[in-house]
Amino acid sequence: MSELRIGTCSWKYDSWRGLVYNPDSGDTYLQQYARKFNTVEIDQWFWSLFGTTRVLPKESMVKEYAASVPDNFKFTIKIPNSITLTHHYPKNKGDPLKANSDFFSKELTEQFIDKIRPLGSKIGMLMLQFEYLNKQKQASQAVFLDNFELFLSPLSRDFPLGVEIRNPNYLNKTFFEFLNRHQLCMVFLQGYYMPSIVSIYHKFENYFHNTTVIRLHGPNRSDIEKRSGKQWNKIWDAKDEELKGIVNIIKRLLRKNVDVYVNVNNHYEGSAPLTIEKIRDLLDVDGI
Repeated sequence: MSELRIGTCSWKYDSWRGLVYNPDSGDTYLQQYARKFNTVEIDQWFWSLFGTTRVLPKESMVKEYAASVPDNFKFTIKIPNSITLTHHYPKNKGDPLKANSDFFSKELTEQFIDKIRPLGSKIGMLMLQFEYLNKQKQASQAVFLDNFELFLSPLSRDFPLGVEIRNPNYLNKTFFEFLNRHQLCMVFLQGYYMPSIVSIYHKFENYFHNTTVIRLHGPNRSDIEKRSGKQWNKIWDAKDEELKGIVNIIKRLLRKNVDVYVNVNNHYEGSAPLTIEKIRDLLDVDGI
């Protein structure tokens, strides 16, 4: 039977006091969060490439997170960008690109997995997030997929592995066949300049057979940050009609016996917990 889990992208927001957190509680935010939601996305380990330095998770933090949530809780975790970036971030616009020697590094990936292994069965999904790849970074989709295939074999596959791409033109039959062939999971991104996940899903519905992640982000991060003052306790950009379409996709996936994670970002509407309330109402479910 398929399983649906709905949570947020990170949990470290003081402005969720009253919505998720009790300021008088002696428990950590994560402990309180896990009483209301059964999944959360960890993106803090994604930001791992700082010049020539690569930062991996601290053992103490991993063990703290594992101890803070119940056994049935699941983390969806972004793999470090030191593995998914083709090139280093330029210091100044117009600087020449400098290749990242750890792009698709199996060794670094194995090191990362070893670092987070104390989370054990609480790891629901590891996610490879790629930036937009212009022709300077990857000459073509074919080159990208060839490099990806070399990375996958051999690679420890103890946990489900998902893929998020930010090249709209890569979302084609070739890409979804690649995912199926290598038993990779689709990570949808709703927002930025990516096409609607509803349109993409309907076009490639027959390719969805395993766990799917839906990440809800807004189209304009800086705009909603400015208007909200980064106080994430109010809906600023209601997307009611869009949510109806997304919920329909969730239901269709569940009917296909596909497990679904929905990761909601504050930038999507202004408050991830309030967006989740709307999704639950549309699904007519409680406690997910």
